[in-house]
Amino acid sequence: MKRLINILLLLCAVSVALGAQTDRREVRAGNRKFKKGDYKEAEIDYRKAVVKDSLSVAGNYNLASTQYKQQDWEGADKSLQSIKDIAPAGENAARWHYNCGDVALQKKDYAAAVKAFREALLLTPDDLDAKENYIYAKKMLENQQNGGGGQDRNQDQNQDQDKDQQDQQQQQQQQDQQQQDQNQDQNQDRQQQEQKISPQQAQQMLKAIQAKEKDTQDKVKKEKAEMLKSRQKEKNW
Repeated sequence: MKRLINILLLLCAVSVALGAQTDRREVRAGNRKFKKGDYKEAEIDYRKAVVKDSLSVAGNYNLASTQYKQQDWEGADKSLQSIKDIAPAGENAARWHYNCGDVALQKKDYAAAVKAFREALLLTPDDLDAKENYIYAKKMLENQQNGGGGQDRNQDQNQDQDKDQQDQQQQQQQQDQQQQDQNQDQNQDRQQQEQKISPQQAQQMLKAIQAKEKDTQDKVKKEKAEMLKSRQKEKNW
C-alpha cells in the first residue's frame, strides 16, 4: 500500500511539473482539472492537446496520468509508449521509465516492469521508491517464471479455500435444517398417532374418568358429613 501511495503522488507531481513547462492552453486547463481530481475532464483537455501535437510530451504524459488514475492501464501504457522515442532523451526520462514500470506492474507484465525500474534507477540511483518497486517486480517475475504465480496465485488459492468453506457451511446448514424438519415431522406424526384412539379405548377412558369423579364426590360428601357431625357435638357440649 505504501508503494502505491507514493506512485500516485509522484504521478500527480509529474503532471503538475510538466504542465508548468508548456504554454499550451489545453494542457494548462487539464492540469487545473487534474489537481481538482476531475480526471475525466482533464483527460478530455489532454486529448485535445495530443490532437494538436501527437508528439507532445506534456500532453501524452499527463494523459497517461489521468488514465492511470481511472485504472485504464492499457490506455496509460499506450499514451506513454507514444512518446518512447522522445521522453527517454529529455529531462523527465527517469520519471517516464518509473511510470512505465508502474503501469507494467498493474498489467502484471513483470518483465517490462523490471526493465523500466532498472532504467529509472540507472538515471536516479537514490530513488528509494524505484528501488523498492524494482525488487518487488523482480520477485514477482521470478515467481511467475517458476510457475508459482506469486501473490496473485496465493490470493486465488485463499479465495478458493474461502469459497469451499462457505459452500461446506452452507451444505451443513441445509443438512441441519433438513434434519430439523424431519424430526419435527416425526414428532407431529407421533402426536397424531397418540391422538388417534379406538372407540373401546375412549369408552374405557370415559368410565375411568367417571369413576374418579364418583370417588371424589363420595369423598367430599363424607368430609361434609363428618364436619356436620363435629359441629353438632360442639353445640350440644
